Amino acid sequence: MEAEQESKMTEEDYEDGDNPLSSGYHPPFRSPRMQIQRGNVCSRAYFVVVMVFFHVYILNVIGLLLYVHYNNGPGDFVSGDGDSSAPVRQSGTPLPSPAPSPKELHMEDHSQSFSLPRVEGIRVGHVQQVSLVPNRVHEMKTISLKPLLFEIPGFLSEEECRVVVQLAQLKGLMESQTTASNQGQEESNQPLLSLSTEEVFSLLDLNQDGLLQKQEIVSHSRSRDGTWLNPGTLRQILAGLEACSTGALTLKDFSRVYDMSQHPEQQQSRKLRGHFKQRSKHTWLYQGQGSHHVLQTLRNRVTSLTRLPSALVELSEPLQVIRYEQGDFSNAHHDSSPSHSETTCAHTRLAGNTSALTEVSCRYLTMLFHLSSIEEGGETTFPVADNRTYEEQALVQDGIDLTDTQETCSRGNLRIKPTAGTALLWYNHLSDGRGWMGELDEYSLHGDCPVRRGVKWVANSWVNVDPDSQRQVRYQRLVAQRHQAKPGIEEHYQPLSHSDLHQDL
Repeated sequence: MEAEQESKMTEEDYEDGDNPLSSGYHPPFRSPRMQIQRGNVCSRAYFVVVMVFFHVYILNVIGLLLYVHYNNGPGDFVSGDGDSSAPVRQSGTPLPSPAPSPKELHMEDHSQSFSLPRVEGIRVGHVQQVSLVPNRVHEMKTISLKPLLFEIPGFLSEEECRVVVQLAQLKGLMESQTTASNQGQEESNQPLLSLSTEEVFSLLDLNQDGLLQKQEIVSHSRSRDGTWLNPGTLRQILAGLEACSTGALTLKDFSRVYDMSQHPEQQQSRKLRGHFKQRSKHTWLYQGQGSHHVLQTLRNRVTSLTRLPSALVELSEPLQVIRYEQGDFSNAHHDSSPSHSETTCAHTRLAGNTSALTEVSCRYLTMLFHLSSIEEGGETTFPVADNRTYEEQALVQDGIDLTDTQETCSRGNLRIKPTAGTALLWYNHLSDGRGWMGELDEYSLHGDCPVRRGVKWVANSWVNVDPDSQRQVRYQRLVAQRHQAKPGIEEHYQPLSHSDLHQDL
């Protein structure tokens, strides 16, 4: 009853159409608000699920990165400025140059492993654009695939060429270690040390017991005069020693082995080695901290072009500057050496095998800079570039030795005329397929044709790499430790024995 009265009173209170029910107004119901609340609950649950999956995904990514980090081999990381995943661009867009190498040696670089990136040649005649200096693009042209060889015009400016030549003159040039006989003078085929077989045996027999043991032979293995104790001779002597059941060589056995090693005609490679000649003058220029800014800039430019770790470039040989006057030349040779168990790299001798027979140059690549243009002659020649096959015996044809640039320079497959500022880059070694240095590329055989008119100035920048990646890392760690103990720079760049080695074929 009271409810009916209240309802009537409510309806009477609204007059003149003020009743919301009569005007079509519908108050909000409670049920829609309940739906909105249920939607909020679903949204929160969906958010929680998404966040859980997101965190699980992040944890999986972190775990995968840690797994890759701790399971990669020594050839999977790049230290310093090297970037094996960023090849030189083949399009018209220039490759951005990496940040310049710092003034000091990177101590962290010397304790890390790294790989060795290589510039792709694509095909002969292919042109790539590279950015080595601000606001300028250089063109790098592939001129050979065997060996992988590039030409970069304008790598150095005329001013930079002039400064390098003047620094070499200020330092002073010396005669090359391997010098040809004077013109008109008959060349002697006799070794510089004219010793009989008996005298050689007596010198090697340290205890004078009439027998030669292995340790006695090895103790004389570090002779560098290139006459009778070269790696080829030592290999022959040790091979004869291993063939003896007694483990020692008598004078009779030694005479047979030694005499065989002294006849170059029995081995083609020995014949070519014996005929290597060079006539020029050279010097070495330090490029590290405290050197002329042009030399430091040149080294940084090499690092940018090759994309190699800066530690490798910084710890390689100094810049060699060579002057060829009229008539000067160098016969065809290899800048680097093949890897053998009885040899060790000269630059890593601190971490090398102390029982190795001899030290050799290990040069992953060569950058040659033409510092002057000459009127006639003086070409850089690659006698067997891009041959279908390489056979050492084919270098001597009808009595003509293709390695003799004095006589057969015009017969070389590839000849490059010196032009001031032009740089050549070639790899002396193949890749081992795992990102490290492999076998010697026999096609990298090269020489310098005789200068006919003018003066030829060139500079060589070699990047030294040990075929044993672990030994290379160990060497760099030792250098870093020495640098931290004695921060003086000069101790790392004293005239090294390997600096004077320029291995011939």
